[in-house]
Amino acid sequence: MQQSKFITISCILFALLCFLFITDLCVGSVNIFNNDLSAKFTSQILFNIRLPKALTALTAGAGLALSGLLMQTLFQNPLAGPYALGITAGSSLFVAIATMLISSIQILDFYFFGKSFITLFSCVGAAVVLLMMLFLSNKNQSNVTILLVGFMLSQVFGGIQTVIEFLSSADNLKTFVLWSMGSLDNTSLNEVSILSVILISQIIWAMRLVKPLNAILLNNDYAQNLGVNLLMLRLQIILITSVLVGFITAFCGSIAFIGLSVPIVSKLIFKTTHHFYQIIFTLLLGAITLLFADVICQLFSNQMSFPINAITTVIGAPVIIYLLFKSKLTLH
Repeated sequence: MQQSKFITISCILFALLCFLFITDLCVGSVNIFNNDLSAKFTSQILFNIRLPKALTALTAGAGLALSGLLMQTLFQNPLAGPYALGITAGSSLFVAIATMLISSIQILDFYFFGKSFITLFSCVGAAVVLLMMLFLSNKNQSNVTILLVGFMLSQVFGGIQTVIEFLSSADNLKTFVLWSMGSLDNTSLNEVSILSVILISQIIWAMRLVKPLNAILLNNDYAQNLGVNLLMLRLQIILITSVLVGFITAFCGSIAFIGLSVPIVSKLIFKTTHHFYQIIFTLLLGAITLLFADVICQLFSNQMSFPINAITTVIGAPVIIYLLFKSKLTLH
């Protein structure tokens, strides 16, 4: 891709991102442009509610899109993603387990520690499933088999999670169900800053892997001839993906289709497989997509926002179906 074209596309995407970010700050149950509202009340709405939510949408969308891109490269599968391969389901299950443990030993009053405990379990759950799928991909090269196993793992984890929910108290069950629907409303500016630091560190790490990522797109033998340590590369991708999916799932709940659809759309629209460009494009598109979904959530209701997961599913699933037929993506 020519540098001038890359700069032009990036500027357009960044401008769209800024527009949606400002729009997300402006829409909601309260009209902040109402002259009857005091400046203090308007400031509280903007900085305590809407700004953290918009920043969460930006960071979570970018992080999920990046994890999807890395997983699709790792598995050499255009339909690999945190949601499709059961990564999100594993993370969600471990959060359910963590919630039960936290409740049983009564440390929920220590909010930050409790949140950290949930985040740790969420990351571990994502890593466990990703390791299982990586082991399977080394044993069986069929993309269809990998996707089917990922689907079945999601069902198994869902069944175990149902048992945990059945045994849980009514208050914990309500909290977990609301969390599982996906929400951008439950993060403070301090938590967003933590999520932002995590995202930036993983972006820098992923950028350092651009050359080996480009090499394994051709084939593993070619990559090894170039001196790529495949085992180390896989472990690094697992760590990056697990940390991103784990933290985002812990803070925002289960958000579907961003990690799956955004990298596919990016590759089809921008016609490049070079990971330097694709990392930039998927980060921007991921943030744009989740910000757009959050704006739609706010427009649907004046009193409360819809679950973000419902909007991303409605947007993402038809896109994947269309792209499957339009581009004839193969799953051999």
